[in-house]
Amino acid sequence: MNSAMRLVFIATGDIALPSLRHLLAHGPRPLALVTQPDKPVGRHQTLTSPAVKTLALAEGIRVLQPEKIGDAAAELAALDPDLLVVMAYGQILRENILKLPRMAIINLHASLLPRYRGAACIQAAIEAGDSEAGVTSMHVVRELDAGDMILSKAIPLHADETGGSLHDHLADLAAEVLAETLPKLANGSALRIPQDPALVSYVPKLGRDDGRIDWNMSAKALERRIRAYDPWPGTFALASEGGKPKRLKVFPPSSMVDMQLEPGALSIDEGKLIVGCGENSLELDTVQPEGGRRMSAADYLHGRKLERFE
Repeated sequence: MNSAMRLVFIATGDIALPSLRHLLAHGPRPLALVTQPDKPVGRHQTLTSPAVKTLALAEGIRVLQPEKIGDAAAELAALDPDLLVVMAYGQILRENILKLPRMAIINLHASLLPRYRGAACIQAAIEAGDSEAGVTSMHVVRELDAGDMILSKAIPLHADETGGSLHDHLADLAAEVLAETLPKLANGSALRIPQDPALVSYVPKLGRDDGRIDWNMSAKALERRIRAYDPWPGTFALASEGGKPKRLKVFPPSSMVDMQLEPGALSIDEGKLIVGCGENSLELDTVQPEGGRRMSAADYLHGRKLERFE
């Protein structure tokens, strides 16, 4: 690997941490990290820094946090980069950034492209019931995740995979993909594999309200969604108690039951909470009532007059 390569790392999400650690340990050492500005979090709106920023500063790496990355074009140009490496940054790169590096701009995308372009690629693979997921290194172009691919690596998806566990597995895999991609770029052997337009799919960014459970879906599909959306954006149902809907968070695991009830209707027996779906029913294992703690379904049902889910 050419340690003299002038590289800038552009990332915000925690999924990029292993890749940054790889660069720090094996080179090329980044000239700078570009990351999103610190954001207010929680009830007290405490400013919180991306974990990649904390690591970079601890290692003496310069950190840039422009509101829009184009505003930092002059600072980046002054660094005279050969290569920009992007992962989970959260902004589209415009022309004044795309033209900066001598060699290339590459992105590490957490899907097996051309499937699942966009933000929610990790959740999409689990929700679709795919047998594998992966990371693709690709050239960056103006269109979202549409550049030519360099290489990809896949891992199997397990039956109990959650969005959180897959995030961590793909974070480690991304560092492996980066380690294989950089030497190919340095020696000129990196491939440019066009994405097949017929296989392209898009997955937009998810918000909290996307986690509301639709009991008209099949139990099988809901079981996958509950795993896929854990921990973000999470899944929730509206539980009717005394005619009043109350928000109830739902956590994996859940399990499909060969029982047909009306969607949202309940079967409660010996601490088991079974809810009717569009096809079959779903037994919930762990929940958290609004304003309460996380608990087993049996503890949640104790002393409650639960009527149905809306």
